[in-house]
Amino acid sequence: MKLWISKSSEVPIQEQLVTQLILGIVSADLASQEKLPSTTQLGRRFKIHPNTVRAAYRELADRGWVEWRAGSGFYVRSRNGQQKMDPSLDLDHLISTFLEIARRRGFPLAEIQKRIGRWLAIQEPDHVVVIEPDAELRAILVSEIQDHVTRPVTGVDIQNARKDVAIGALCVALNDHEEELRKSLPPECRCLFLRSRSIARSLAAESKPSPDTIITVISRWPDFLNWARTTLVAVGIDATALDLRDAREKHWERGLTSKSFIVTDHLIGRKLPPRCRARTFHVISDESLDELRSHFSATAPAR
Repeated sequence: MKLWISKSSEVPIQEQLVTQLILGIVSADLASQEKLPSTTQLGRRFKIHPNTVRAAYRELADRGWVEWRAGSGFYVRSRNGQQKMDPSLDLDHLISTFLEIARRRGFPLAEIQKRIGRWLAIQEPDHVVVIEPDAELRAILVSEIQDHVTRPVTGVDIQNARKDVAIGALCVALNDHEEELRKSLPPECRCLFLRSRSIARSLAAESKPSPDTIITVISRWPDFLNWARTTLVAVGIDATALDLRDAREKHWERGLTSKSFIVTDHLIGRKLPPRCRARTFHVISDESLDELRSHFSATAPAR
């Protein structure tokens, strides 16, 4: 079997060896029970350290593709289904078995790839990726979404929103980032652009506190604190009645249990002491949350 090694590639040499050898086994370029070249031979051929080759062989052995025979070397394992495999590594073996059966039945690789792509395209996303450049706002969005879906939720900066991040995911972002993300993500990426909650609607159900009430506003997101101050002053609250707390600072939670009027975001709301009764402002609109939930079935696996 011919191997290629690129020393200038971003892919580690060990990973290059492991991947090519697995492909060789799957395609039968390496036969069952065939002996692999010694670590010294491969090291000399590609001018790499034998320990790198040895590490690749050990990984293949741990994954059930080859076996070590004392005093002889590494051999391709017989793929008769009798040997016990590590359950965490079953996926490679399932894929290789499927490819072997499909090719044995005469299906060309191009058709196999096309059909697999079609099946993957219709699969329900198995996680949510929140794409937002502001780290503090991103954490709040992740926190809000976690309450409404049963799939894992992670967050990334827009600069890290690459194709590999989007694989198998529902990518969500606030709608003011739509144009930028459409340019950076592949067309087939499933995206949902969220609308923000109406401030006026959120305040409509709130009764105005008495003039002597101190309103404590807490968040790690500076824009939340600025928004709250501006909005509350605009509706007639005296600026001297506002106690603004940046939750990134030490002791931000001091004395909260004695406060009667607390305004915070969803993320900090989950961290408040149990006796605190807070008014939590949600960033994402109810309509967008409904749309988000509609992307996942009722039988989605729990986090």
